Amino acid sequence: MELEEMQAVWSQMSDQIEKQKKLTDKMIIMMTQEQYRKKLNKIAYPEIIGAVICYSVAILILFNLEKLDNWYSLVSGLISVVALLVLPVLSLKWISKMRNINISGNSYKETLIEYTKGKQRFKKSMKLGYYLGFVLMFVIMPVSSKIIKGKDLFTETKSIWPIVIAIPLAIIFFFVFTKWVYKSYTGSMNSAEVLIKELEEKE
Repeated sequence: MELEEMQAVWSQMSDQIEKQKKLTDKMIIMMTQEQYRKKLNKIAYPEIIGAVICYSVAILILFNLEKLDNWYSLVSGLISVVALLVLPVLSLKWISKMRNINISGNSYKETLIEYTKGKQRFKKSMKLGYYLGFVLMFVIMPVSSKIIKGKDLFTETKSIWPIVIAIPLAIIFFFVFTKWVYKSYTGSMNSAEVLIKELEEKE
């Protein structure tokens, strides 16, 4: 085989190897995109379920406003509705933006910057959500008592002890539950971030 023929064959092989490498890198990025979305779905799906529950309860309260026949139960009802409508929006907005980051279309740096911004904003929305959730836990008590039992929690309750016992238990449950959710969500976000950082080697 002459030198020119050998060079042509070598050039052709090099082109094929390069094409194969690009195809492999593209497949890896696509697989990373899929795995990344699966990690964030562990946050998105519970948040969607939570949003459905929040909106359902808000609608239930609105359809039963006439049962809230004194000023404090009515005010509690309106505060509850606002909190139930705002809570899902806070988290779903940013988790949706993080989930829809186009890893395959962006550079590594662009992806990491976009992800980091989304993560920070999502964590801020989570904190605000916890504060709203804590307030909601108290204001919804007289509302639910009126709508479900038809009784005023403060004037028609025979004994104060159920309330005295229920409130500390509710607070303990709230803090344990929110701590578990925060830990779980942080784990999923960190796993997604690791997947993005692994792409630096492909740049």
